[in-house]
Amino acid sequence: MTVEEVKGMIEKAVPGSTVHVLDPMNDGQHLQAFVISPAFEGQPLFKQQQVVMKALKDAFETVHALGLKTFTPQKWDEVKGQYGF
Repeated sequence: MTVEEVKGMIEKAVPGSTVHVLDPMNDGQHLQAFVISPAFEGQPLFKQQQVVMKALKDAFETVHALGLKTFTPQKWDEVKGQYGF
């Protein structure tokens, strides 16, 4: 599964989101995803991540690991520099 395919799956599950998917090991199996969405406002972190992980259930046939970070737009503005964005 490509980075673009994973990104598209997340964007479909979380409309209006901004999604960054990285493949730091360049192996297509160990990915990192940053998902920023106003839909996460007021939701606990585990609920935010459940939405994303449910959308990617089928991807885990080929993706071995996913580092997932979810943010509201306000929180992303505060921390994005820590992640090199």
